[in-house]
Amino acid sequence: MKLTHKLTLAFLLVSLLAIGLAAIVVQNVTSAQFNNYLLEQQREQFLRVAAEYYAENGNWRGVEIPLQAAQLLPPPPQPGQIPVPQPFSLTGRDGRVIIPGGGFEREQIILPNVLGRGTPIEVDGLTVGYLLSTGAPPAQRAIEEQYLERVNLSLLAAALGGVVLALVLGLFVASTLTRPLRELTGATRALARGDLQQQVTVHAADEIGELTQAFNQMSADLAQAQQARKQMTADIAHDLRNPLTVLGGYLESLADGKLKPTPERFAVMQVEVTHLQRLVDDLRTLSLADTGELRLRKETLRVVDLLERVADSYRNQAEAQSIRLEVQAQANLAEIALDPARMEQVLGNLVSNALRYTSEGGEIQLNGRQAEGGVILEIVDNGSGISPEIVPHIFERSFRGDSSRSGDESGLGLAIAKSIVELHGGKIGVESQIGNGCNFWIMLPA
Repeated sequence: MKLTHKLTLAFLLVSLLAIGLAAIVVQNVTSAQFNNYLLEQQREQFLRVAAEYYAENGNWRGVEIPLQAAQLLPPPPQPGQIPVPQPFSLTGRDGRVIIPGGGFEREQIILPNVLGRGTPIEVDGLTVGYLLSTGAPPAQRAIEEQYLERVNLSLLAAALGGVVLALVLGLFVASTLTRPLRELTGATRALARGDLQQQVTVHAADEIGELTQAFNQMSADLAQAQQARKQMTADIAHDLRNPLTVLGGYLESLADGKLKPTPERFAVMQVEVTHLQRLVDDLRTLSLADTGELRLRKETLRVVDLLERVADSYRNQAEAQSIRLEVQAQANLAEIALDPARMEQVLGNLVSNALRYTSEGGEIQLNGRQAEGGVILEIVDNGSGISPEIVPHIFERSFRGDSSRSGDESGLGLAIAKSIVELHGGKIGVESQIGNGCNFWIMLPA
């Protein structure tokens, strides 16, 4: 059974129960109140007819005749017929039963305490008898029976109308609820077929609307991830093609005897091989990080020692470019547990990028400062900076600010740095403006 049918059936069943319960309650209350009204009317009429009869005749003999004529007493039962219960019983002033009814029999003497619960019948200020209620329902005449029938028919018509209305509303509400689900189902199937450009209209700000928004975000993220994967594949192919072309050209020329083997040519070939090895190592590192198999060998060490080791590795290159490379760390920084080799790889990548984009006479600082719950490492330069539209994507794999640049870098360095920092339980980010340099920061737990 489809969800639309289930919801419609649920609405219908709930409506049937509510309407049925309401109809039963209304019918019972209406009948009870109507019977009470009839009983009170017939009591007043019984008292009036009985008092008038006694005033005219001076006794109770034959009082049944006018009472039956006024339809206040049921007709005498035919032979073999069950007597109709009488709602009232009449006694004389002495308590003797004149008209029996209920548990009161003819000529029975009623005790004074029972008479006290009855209604006295007075003629000229004197009590001449008592009217006792027997507890039986009032006698209903044809017009009163027709009234109750009309009331019951009206309740039945209202119940049927309510059921039809509930069915229509159930279908409408169920269709409204399931329409976005049907749209989501169609979009999901299209997504499974490889069409990632799927966006479903959000019809309401409820749970289904939140589900639709989450699906739209997922679809957009998948499309972006697919585009990034294609771009990464194209960039890696580009990075592989250049060194392989160089190596292939040299090897072919050497094999044909067009070039003579010299140390200089072998050095060029070794540089290209080193580039290929670096690219393969980067890809392997990312693969291990993705599968959770990248293992850390943590040691507890001082922040200033880590920064000094990284600075020493790049100091000669900085001096060759006339760039000042300094280490500034707060005193008494908390020691941190990390993998020295991996973290040196992260900081080395950031320093290398800073050297690449900092002009001659510039400055690069390796800072360390205390933060709440940890330590912050910073690589600050006064180079060319990064444009604001590039900053949100700078840690994406194979992202390059200048797509035309064809250097010897794989474009995976910052993505690897982000994976390693997160594996340490930390965070990495960048703050930059065009012309004002960059501040790459790393937050590590103490």
